Amino acid sequence: MKDGFIRVAAVTPRVRVADVAYNKKAVIEKIIEAEQQRAVAAVFPEMCITGYTCGDLFLMEPLLEQAKEALLEIAAETNGKNMLVFVGLPFAWNGRLYNVAAVLGNGEVLGLVPKMCIPNYNEFYEGRYFTPGMEETVEVDLTEHVKVPMGSHLLFCADSMPDLKIGVEICEDLWTPAPPSISHVLAGASVIVNLSASDEITGKDVYRKNLIEGQSARLICGYIYASAGEGESTQDVVYSAHNMIAENGIMLAEAERFANQSVYGELDMQKLKGQRRRMSTFLGQAENYQEVSFHLKQEVTELSRSVDALPFVPGKSSERRKRCEEILLIQSMGLKKRLEHTGCKNAVIGISGGLDSTLALLVTVRAFDLLGLDRKGIHAVTMPGFGTTDRTYDNAVHLIQCLGADFREVDIKEAVRVHFRDISQDENTHDVTYENGQARERTQILMDIANQENGMVIGTGDMSELALGWATYNGDHMSMYGVNASVPKTLVRHLVRYYADTCRDETLKNVLLDVLDTPVSPELLPPEDGKISQKTEDIVGPYELHDFFLYHMLRSGFGPEKIFRLAVYAFRGQENYGEKVILKWLKVFVRRFFSQQFKRSCLPDGPKVGTVAVSPRGDLRMPSDASPAVWMAEIEKLEQEHDTDKTDVNL
Repeated sequence: MKDGFIRVAAVTPRVRVADVAYNKKAVIEKIIEAEQQRAVAAVFPEMCITGYTCGDLFLMEPLLEQAKEALLEIAAETNGKNMLVFVGLPFAWNGRLYNVAAVLGNGEVLGLVPKMCIPNYNEFYEGRYFTPGMEETVEVDLTEHVKVPMGSHLLFCADSMPDLKIGVEICEDLWTPAPPSISHVLAGASVIVNLSASDEITGKDVYRKNLIEGQSARLICGYIYASAGEGESTQDVVYSAHNMIAENGIMLAEAERFANQSVYGELDMQKLKGQRRRMSTFLGQAENYQEVSFHLKQEVTELSRSVDALPFVPGKSSERRKRCEEILLIQSMGLKKRLEHTGCKNAVIGISGGLDSTLALLVTVRAFDLLGLDRKGIHAVTMPGFGTTDRTYDNAVHLIQCLGADFREVDIKEAVRVHFRDISQDENTHDVTYENGQARERTQILMDIANQENGMVIGTGDMSELALGWATYNGDHMSMYGVNASVPKTLVRHLVRYYADTCRDETLKNVLLDVLDTPVSPELLPPEDGKISQKTEDIVGPYELHDFFLYHMLRSGFGPEKIFRLAVYAFRGQENYGEKVILKWLKVFVRRFFSQQFKRSCLPDGPKVGTVAVSPRGDLRMPSDASPAVWMAEIEKLEQEHDTDKTDVNL
């Protein structure tokens, strides 16, 4: 349970209809298996102790008595096991029969949760036997000496993990207009379990999956769904054991249907808590709930879930293409509106031959096409300086020509030399003044051309650079509209690649592919043997790592310790990203992120395209003088644990 992870299971034993002894043994075997898999919560199907398809046998006293006796024996098997178990059975109380989920732990029955919504339509005929459950908790006798709470308003809470509160619903409860899980979550539940017996008909699996993903998303919770499978009667319907584990709209594990397959997964309770905390509309409360405490030992949860090394980039090519098209459209529609509002028919953009300015030009072209404006109104300016190489210069020129924009060239070297003389800067001293003097000269040129043309300067910097402060203040940091401001560097590359693959212009495609193949560089230092000497990722670190850190820090609110653990897991097997390398660049990221906030506090406007952004008017309201002490303390702890060199890192 370290870092908020809990391992859970959705389990379907093979049952025999009305054979309680057989089913009891099958359930116990699966509990032992789940314990071996180190699951702390194991969910079984609806009525698994008797079988769901008993029909009128549910009205027979021997079946009900045997089910209750089996329940107590199964509960005893949980003694000494670090887990909570949810099993289904029919339970008679006060002259009525209820379809209940029994919650077992520490060798005891902790409570009974009745099904609220009893289906009595189509193939379902539960109303013949069962009474809808009660909300208000009552006390029922399991034996002469054992009393337990029963009611739908029960939450099961881990004493050693305050974020883990489990609510229960049963099958049809989820399919109704107001599922009990809504009330459970408003009362504090972070995980919902569903004991189900959902029969299989054509197309129902897709609907069922969408329902579970959607419910876990709108409730920002973990959702564990276990359904009946092989062994149930097939007299009129068939059951497929479609077991699933979802977290906030993401399917973590899904069983192969018709295989009685158990599925396991890790829910991230810290992540769920963070998502709820930042969502101001996650409000409300539910009354008359009773919390039942259970004990869990604190253990390290080994991860088996997928942790994406590139969280901003969809893994599937079809989803990636769709995402790229959508982002390009958002960017271009944002710029289109700004151009329309200002009555501006001219745009000015600096083209370096690098990835960011290439993407910004492609977006600007789209915006102009949407407005029906002549592309010659896009004044694309290349400004060779001391570090410009032939490769990037040629790519800039060819790109502008292919897209039909207005080409302009302004060599900045002499103007910068004059400026250096004015401020007594030695041209041979390649310090930050040497570099930033060029960046600010370029921005001045773009601003002045915009004045001449009554145009708008289009910003090219991306979100990863803004997160690291890898921009010259009042240089490339400044524009009149920053189209790339919320696009991370790892995604910029895929957007340009997507454009290359879909542009239907072989010449343009070749230019874009060469841009993609060029090392990322601001080109502010003289080249060596005609090649780029200043490679950004050698200085501030790999953008793959920084985008990973950025995503998990801002999207989920994780601290360095958990981010480091996830990064080591996500990049395992990649020899360039060992633990010490990851920790080194994580330290760089944290220090730069805090020290460079002043640049983000005065960013130009730009469109948000994803769930993470750094705009001071939207997603990141952060003081420019905030201290990184809390975060650095975690990093120092990690350095001690991993015996890492603690020397200062680049800022």
